[in-house]
Amino acid sequence: MTGTPPEPEPADAHINASDARSYWQSISADVNGMLGGYAHISHTDLEGSRAFLAKLGIGTKTGLRTVRRALEGGAGIGRITQGLLLGLAEEIDVVEPIAKFTAALAGQPGVASVSNIGLEEWHPEPGVVYDIIWNQWCLGHLTDEQLVAYLRRCKGALRPGGEAVIVIKENMSTSRGDIFDEVDSSVTRIDKKFRDLFEEAGLELVRTELQSGFPRHIFPVRMYALR
Repeated sequence: MTGTPPEPEPADAHINASDARSYWQSISADVNGMLGGYAHISHTDLEGSRAFLAKLGIGTKTGLRTVRRALEGGAGIGRITQGLLLGLAEEIDVVEPIAKFTAALAGQPGVASVSNIGLEEWHPEPGVVYDIIWNQWCLGHLTDEQLVAYLRRCKGALRPGGEAVIVIKENMSTSRGDIFDEVDSSVTRIDKKFRDLFEEAGLELVRTELQSGFPRHIFPVRMYALR
């Protein structure tokens, strides 16, 4: 007599924060290290992000607005803080568990605080609110449950008024489901999974688009704006 075969474990069940941090501790604290050997795409990436924010009304050109405070989650060496957010926000808070990556950020003009903790551990400081919360190439290290909880905390830390935004920019799985990467203990999610998790976190998707100009042989990258 045969029974029903067990359901396969979801991809995020294999995520191990200790394994992920061990991997990143071995990576060089430079743009090439942050981008897995693809430092040459950084300019294209930042320009795509800048254009995406402009469509949300944020930027330095005529008719756009700058903001008071931003947060970069999973910031690494602060590539986005330095290449994008410092030009748009008066103050930036940085969250990044690997201290060697953020060593050069502390004390920089415009960098208000650096917290060397994981996003699953982060809680906003009482009374601090953000106009932009930026998360890129880092959320794959959170389980689905951790990601929903993190997004709920982000939602509670947005500046009231309806213009503050959470931006997520992540690789997209090109398979039918999420993909676990045992090298850095992360998950690459499908678009539908992200949308389901956003809904579970009580967030509204206000804009999304694919990053253009990246090499065709790497994962597609999608940007989401949430409120």
